[in-house]
Amino acid sequence: MQAAFLVAPEGTEEVELTRPWQAVTDAGGGPTLVSTHAGKVQAFHHLDKADTFPVDLTVDEATAADFDGLVLPGGVANPDALRLDRRAVAFIKSFFDAGRPVAAICHAPWTLIEADVVRGRTLTSWPSLRTDIRNAGGTWVDEQVKICTAGPNTLITSRKPADLEAFCAAFVSEFSH
Repeated sequence: MQAAFLVAPEGTEEVELTRPWQAVTDAGGGPTLVSTHAGKVQAFHHLDKADTFPVDLTVDEATAADFDGLVLPGGVANPDALRLDRRAVAFIKSFFDAGRPVAAICHAPWTLIEADVVRGRTLTSWPSLRTDIRNAGGTWVDEQVKICTAGPNTLITSRKPADLEAFCAAFVSEFSH
């Protein structure tokens, strides 16, 4: 199982990157850190700086065909920066176009809204995105993990770090098919 993790150069919630990354590794898979710029990304623990992580590929170097699925960690600043980068949005959309599964947690569905891929889908997120998801044509639910197959691919979403165990189990199972 090869999984792409897309994060902005700064702002991803560290645990929403490291726990899913470890879940892929524990399942015998290969995680790849993809970002909009080469170098390192700065993760955060809420509003405080946490560790940095080396970027494996930029969005210009990676393609959906190289991966079994895409993981979109949250944090408030991370998806907000990614949704403003047309290359990152195109990279996300390419997974939907290719029918590959996508997993997004917390605020990460902002990037899905920007990629115009939530219409007709049911998903969850951090509660503050509820109206954004509805306005984009999606159905928001308050569940630990939501697996939606109503579309060209499977979409797995969760609300927050407390949901990580269920989130990781769901996306690892889907990416392993």
